[in-house]
Amino acid sequence: MEPDYSFENSARARGYARIAGVDEVGRGPLAGPVTAAAVVLDPTRIPEGLNDSKKLSRKKREQLYPLIMAAADVSIAHASVEEIDEHNILRASHIAMVRALEGLKIPPDYCLIDGNMIPRGLSLPAETIIAGDTRSVSISAASIMAKICRDCVMLSLAQQHPGYGWETNMGYGSKSHMLALQNLGVTPHHRRSFKPVHNILWQE
Repeated sequence: MEPDYSFENSARARGYARIAGVDEVGRGPLAGPVTAAAVVLDPTRIPEGLNDSKKLSRKKREQLYPLIMAAADVSIAHASVEEIDEHNILRASHIAMVRALEGLKIPPDYCLIDGNMIPRGLSLPAETIIAGDTRSVSISAASIMAKICRDCVMLSLAQQHPGYGWETNMGYGSKSHMLALQNLGVTPHHRRSFKPVHNILWQE
C-alpha cells in the first residue's frame, strides 16, 4: 500500500486549505529526545517516493529531504529527555507534535496526525490516522523529516559521548548500547524513567 493524497483531498473537500501531516520518531530509544515534524505539502509539487521513513533506506530518505524542503512548509520540534522523564513518552511525543505545528511559517487549518490520539492542547481541527505514515503522503513526509533530524541529533551526541554506539543505534537499546550502559554508566542524555536505565541507576 502506497501513501496518497486522499485524506488531504477529503479535508480540502470540506473546506480546509492548508493541511499539515504530523509524525514523531524516537519513542522507543533509551537516549535522546523525541522528535516531531509537521509538513504542509504543495499538492502540485508532491515529491515521488514518499513513504513511511522506516520503509525507506537512509540514502532514499536523504534524497527526499531537499525535495520536501523545497516543496513544503516544514517544521521540526523536540521534547527533551527531561520532559520525557517528567511527563512520560506519550505526553512528550504530543508536546513535540504541538511544537512542530506551532513552528510552521503559516498556521495550518487542519492536521492529519499519525496514530490514534489527538495531542492534548492542540487547538486546530485534526484527525488521527493509524499507520498514517503508510497512508498519507503528508504524514510520510513528516516521518522522513523527523527521522533525518533526530538521527542528526544522535550523531552529534555520539561524538560527545563515544562508546554507546549512538551513531548507529540512534539511542535504541541495542546489545552494544546495553553493554556500554553497564560499563560506562548513564549520561545526561539517557531517559531515566525507562526501565533499563532506571535499573542501572538503582543498582548504583
